[in-house]
Amino acid sequence: MPPEEILLQYWRELAPADRAKVIQFTQALALKSSPEFTPKTQLGQTLWKLRQRAIANGMKLLNEVELEQEIADRRGGYGVW
Repeated sequence: MPPEEILLQYWRELAPADRAKVIQFTQALALKSSPEFTPKTQLGQTLWKLRQRAIANGMKLLNEVELEQEIADRRGGYGVW
């Protein structure tokens, strides 16, 4: 059986709370495997550390669509154009 099918089989047996933990774990692994970003300024380094700490504490990062929706909501329904 291919590894994807094995993972899916285990996934289906998990409780919803455990599924959320698996998603967080895989996101953390994906971040570790991507090339490490190195900020060049002091401000960039500070912001990068805050971002990494937020991710480690389980904060969900927004994708492009979610970010645009968040901005629109904060602007009273007006989008980014």
